[in-house]
Amino acid sequence: MVVRTCLPTHDPSVGVDNKVVTVYIGDMDDIRTGRAPTDETVIITGGTSGIGRATAVALAESGARVILAVRNEEKGRSVASDLPGTRGTHRVRHLDLARLETVEAFAGGVDEPVAILVNNAGVESKDLQRTADGHELQFGTNHLGHFLLTTLLLPRITDRVVTVASQAERMARLDLTDLDWYRRTYNAGRAYADSKLANLLFTSELDRRLLTSGSHVRAFAAHPGLVKTAIYQRPAGQRPNLWDRLVPILGQEPEDGALPSLLAATADLPGGTFVGPQRMMHMRGGAEVIGRSKQAQDPETAARLWSISEQMTAVDARP
Repeated sequence: MVVRTCLPTHDPSVGVDNKVVTVYIGDMDDIRTGRAPTDETVIITGGTSGIGRATAVALAESGARVILAVRNEEKGRSVASDLPGTRGTHRVRHLDLARLETVEAFAGGVDEPVAILVNNAGVESKDLQRTADGHELQFGTNHLGHFLLTTLLLPRITDRVVTVASQAERMARLDLTDLDWYRRTYNAGRAYADSKLANLLFTSELDRRLLTSGSHVRAFAAHPGLVKTAIYQRPAGQRPNLWDRLVPILGQEPEDGALPSLLAATADLPGGTFVGPQRMMHMRGGAEVIGRSKQAQDPETAARLWSISEQMTAVDARP
C-alpha cells in the first residue's frame, strides 16, 4: 500500500508550502523513521468495520500483530481470522468504551509492549444518551473512554498513540463546566463536535506531557474525511440529515478514509501532528498534514480538559 502525502516544510499544523513525501506501508519495518510496524503489537479500537477494519488490514499486511479491541467479540473474531498473517497471530479482546470498567479490564490484560495504539472507535447519536457511567454518550465514548484506555496503557506503549478526530471540531463550543450536558439544552451535532475537539486537545496535551517527561512516545490525530461507514447509518424511520444525504454521493471508501490514520501511524512526523485528506477541503483523497482551529491549539484548555477527564474517569466518580 502507498500513502501519498504532503508535509509542510515549516509549521506541521499548517497545510501550506508543501513538499511531496511518499510513505510505503507494508514495505518498511522501522516506524520511528516513517515505516510500518513489523512483528510488533498494534491495538485498534473499533476494528470490526469501516476505517478501523481497513487500518487493521493495512497494518497486518505490514507484519504487525493486531489486537482488535471491540464490543462484539464474535464479529471481531471473524475479522481477525481474515486479516493477513499466520493463523493465530491476531487477537480479539472485549472493550466497551461506554463502560469504563471494561476499559480497565482490557488495559489490565495487556502484558506486552504495544508499538501503536489506534484510538479509532467512535459513535454519533442524534438523541441524548448516556454511558454506563452517566456521561453523555458521544463525549463519554469518543473522548473519555479513549482517554482512560490511553493513560492506562501508556507504560506499555513504545512508539505512538493515534486518535481519530475530525474537522467537525471547528463547530465545537466546548463547555468545560457542563461536558455531560446536564445543564444545557442538548444539541447532538454540537456534542459530537465537542467530542472531536476533545480528541485534538487530548492529543496535544498527551504529546506535551510525553515530551516533557523525556519519553520517545508521540501522539497524533487523524481526520478520515467523509467516509461511507456505519456511523452515518440511521434507524428506520429516522429523518436523515445533510450528511446522510451527502455521504452516499461524496463519501469515500473506508480504505481511503483510513489513509490519514495510516500516515499518522507510520510516518516520521512531529508529535501532535493532525493528519487528514488532501482534497475537497480535506474531506477525501490521500493524506496530508492539516491545520486545526484556534481553540484546538489552546494549551490552557487542553490542560484543563486533561485534569477534568482524570476526575471524570476516576473509580470514585462512577455511579
